[in-house]
Amino acid sequence: MASRVSPLMTLLATIFLFATNVFAISAVLGVDLGTEYIKATLVKPGIPLEIVLTKDSRRKETSAVCFKPSRNGPQKGEYPERAYGADAMALAARFPSDVYPNLKTILGLSTEDSVVKEYAARHPALQLQSHPTRNTAAFKSKSFTEEQEAWMVEELLAMELQSIQKNAEVAAGDGSIVRSVVLTVPPFYTIDEKRAVQTAAELAGLKVLGLLSDGLSVGLNYATTREFPNVSNGSKPEYNIIFDMGAGSTKATVMKFQGRSIKDIGKFNKTVQEVHVIGAAWDRTLGGDTLNYLIVDDMVKKFIESKGAQKASIAAESVKAHGRAIAKLTNQVGKIRHVLSANQNTGASFEGLYEDIDFRYKISRAEFEEMAAEHAERITVVINDALKAANLDIIDIDSIILHGGASRTPFVQKVLEKLSGSTDKIRSNVNSDEAAVFGAGFRAAELSPSFRVKEIRISEPGFYSSGVKWETNGKTHHQRLWSAVSPQGAAPKELTFTNGEDFTATFYQQIGSDEKDVKVLTTKNLTATIAAIKQKYPSCVESEIQFKLGVKLSNENGEVQIAKAAVECEAEVKEGLVDGVKNLFGFGKKDQKPLKEGSEGSEEEMKDDKSSSSTTSSESSTASEADSASSGSAEEVKPEVKKRETVGIPVEIIVEDLGIPSLTKAEISASKDRLKSFAASDKARLQREEALNQLEAFTYKIRDLLEGDAFIEASSEKDRTKLADLSSETSDWLYADGAEATKDVLKSKLKVLKDLVAPIQKRVEESEKRPELTTSLKEALERTSEFLSKIREQIAEHESWHKSASESASASSSTESSSTDAAGEKATGDFDGLEDEDSAAATARKMEDVIKEKGPIPPLYTLEDLKEASDLYKSTQDWLNELEPKQAKLAANVDPVLLIKDLKAKREKLEKVSMEVALKGARKVEEKNRQAKKAAKEAKKSKGKKSKTAGGDPSQEPMQFNAEDFMKDGEIDKEQLEKLINNMKKENEKKAEGEKKQTHDEL
Repeated sequence: MASRVSPLMTLLATIFLFATNVFAISAVLGVDLGTEYIKATLVKPGIPLEIVLTKDSRRKETSAVCFKPSRNGPQKGEYPERAYGADAMALAARFPSDVYPNLKTILGLSTEDSVVKEYAARHPALQLQSHPTRNTAAFKSKSFTEEQEAWMVEELLAMELQSIQKNAEVAAGDGSIVRSVVLTVPPFYTIDEKRAVQTAAELAGLKVLGLLSDGLSVGLNYATTREFPNVSNGSKPEYNIIFDMGAGSTKATVMKFQGRSIKDIGKFNKTVQEVHVIGAAWDRTLGGDTLNYLIVDDMVKKFIESKGAQKASIAAESVKAHGRAIAKLTNQVGKIRHVLSANQNTGASFEGLYEDIDFRYKISRAEFEEMAAEHAERITVVINDALKAANLDIIDIDSIILHGGASRTPFVQKVLEKLSGSTDKIRSNVNSDEAAVFGAGFRAAELSPSFRVKEIRISEPGFYSSGVKWETNGKTHHQRLWSAVSPQGAAPKELTFTNGEDFTATFYQQIGSDEKDVKVLTTKNLTATIAAIKQKYPSCVESEIQFKLGVKLSNENGEVQIAKAAVECEAEVKEGLVDGVKNLFGFGKKDQKPLKEGSEGSEEEMKDDKSSSSTTSSESSTASEADSASSGSAEEVKPEVKKRETVGIPVEIIVEDLGIPSLTKAEISASKDRLKSFAASDKARLQREEALNQLEAFTYKIRDLLEGDAFIEASSEKDRTKLADLSSETSDWLYADGAEATKDVLKSKLKVLKDLVAPIQKRVEESEKRPELTTSLKEALERTSEFLSKIREQIAEHESWHKSASESASASSSTESSSTDAAGEKATGDFDGLEDEDSAAATARKMEDVIKEKGPIPPLYTLEDLKEASDLYKSTQDWLNELEPKQAKLAANVDPVLLIKDLKAKREKLEKVSMEVALKGARKVEEKNRQAKKAAKEAKKSKGKKSKTAGGDPSQEPMQFNAEDFMKDGEIDKEQLEKLINNMKKENEKKAEGEKKQTHDEL
């Protein structure tokens, strides 16, 4: 019997399906995590790969966050105001110790690293500290009390990611939630730095689908709109260098682009595009910031040489250590370098740069290029190292694709042109600012189950050599597993260990000459597992028992992944059922060799087959006799078939991350709580500012109201005086104590003012709208009265005709009976039963009279149908007659008794009831039509001919009418109603005509 599915399992399956569907339709995000700028793309059903705009509609956000100190200084438990992007950088000159730019450069690095030390030197006002347990950079802020812990770089970056996430959710609309993201990282990022990026994303509440190198992101964007040579047809791949020079670093990525034909559904093939990173090199300290600080150093030098500085005996070290002065210079230096890219000369002026000394700076492009000359060779080194890693020469390269803002610097392009030997190879065929973020967005859509994109197969290496080291009998062993160009996500590599006792194996990355440990594996029950395999498989040779480990590099982030950990050996095992079936059909036998076409032994085997075929019948008969003889005897026990194969038992292992310590669950939870508290503080601040703005705006509105004629007429002198005094008092309070008032206090003061204004404004509104609504109600009453009067007239007319017709019918019944008897006596002789022409004509005239005397069209209503409408009309008319005179006697500054809401409600109710009466008639017409059509169908079946009484298509069902269908903005749609009534009249006349014809036919 089939097992029943429990209700719990059904519920879980439903929840899983719902959750899957929700995930399937969610939006995904691609983020280019740049040094100077952060850019993001959004992919959502209906929004294909769109740039996420900042709150001020910019396509990129400056990579900076700022804490704006409170006026009253830091308070315990309170959080300062945060600013992001350009808003944060605008505050750098005022609050240099609370603006945190370019955090990407120090992410995942120890404070002892030279890059971190250089960052601290460039931002002297920042209070950089070392994290107590991780030894990474953290910042102490003056906007908080001393008790507040320093902010880790990951936390500050998480704030920036949350800002991007919020902008993305606004762009997605409809209450969308963005949780999944693909982030770009430089190729030189180590495992520690990649983990730091993932930690920041986790703190921001984002799920990282994958990390993508900058070069591969640009290459992926390059491939989305192109088709490459098909290597399956013998074509040569396309080789390009992605030269990416941004604010913080310079990277050169050698990439191979090609097409390949692969098997598709059925007998068909398809061509897919492939993008492979085959080599990369970098200079992680050469970028736009380095060039900027060449100009900053020149500014400081010329400032020291100025007359004002020499007079004050100012030293260069003092200026460089002054946070506010350096912030002023840094804010201008980017603009200066950008201008020099298009102009020969530029400059800047600084008021009170240092110790109230003004400074005017000038620089030419020639001077700048002379300062940067020593860095030109570094660009050449990066390109050559990348070609060496890819085992290619510059002549093998089809083009150098530029990306990054600094790549547009004139002297940089001159170096590249000289290196490539041709200006034609320098290409700007991708968006140098947005190609990487579009590539990340494409990858995010590819990894999400919600979207279907162009099939592009990608691969990239880990960019660093990696290996494993372990000890055996006190001796340390090293084995390199992956080179700098080994692709991530490839098949696992198998390692064999002869250790018989538990041990540890440490995986490392080769960073320069240092081996940085990244992960450690520890076996827990190796000795017990070896004993267990001996016991389970006694045929195992002890010397051949080995511990085997399968390892590979993750395709998402380059981390070492353990695919297998087991003790293995070769042992004799029983042949299974599947093996028996294979052997029965000749599969899987080691002694079975495949026939080779044209081999010498083929002819002999064919001869043997022919000779053996002649003896088949005799052998088969003999075999059948033997089978029948053996069937009666006891079955012989077949010998057990065994074979040797590799067997294994899994080993319990523990894998831990090494390097910079990861945050514990408690630390992650604490950081998330801090970020949530910060977000709640921001929300409360925005709400308070909104309440403050509303109160301030309302005080200005009161001033305008007090000068308006309508407001003056609807209020008393006392009311206006009280309101003016309170408004003036509130306005003065706003610029004094109100600046620090809480949201609740602001809202309470706004309520007091609104409570005074509301009654007066209501009277103004009532006075303005009452005449129009009163007229509208009277018109509705007049229409209802006319409508009801016409229906009553029709009912009275039909009842009068019916009464007279009944009296005529009873009076003529006796005359008709006597004339019939006389006619019967005359009808004798040869012409009995025949009518003469005069009698026939008389009969025809009588029929016409009968038809004409059919009378008026029967009414659609009864007096009972009109009762509700009549009662409502009377009560509404009485109500209006009572209140209208009272309202006319009231002064304008007194609350009205005839309210506009009541006028609207009365009119709408009257219109609706009138419409219901009209539709009731329509329903009756439709019902009669339906009955007539039904009778016509029955008559057609019985008589075999088409009935002439049905009007319209008999296949149509009667329409359903509702009063709401004919209401528009609370009033009857007169055009629709008139159309309906005309149709009803036509239907009635048509039906009446049909009834007359039917009567004529019957007569």
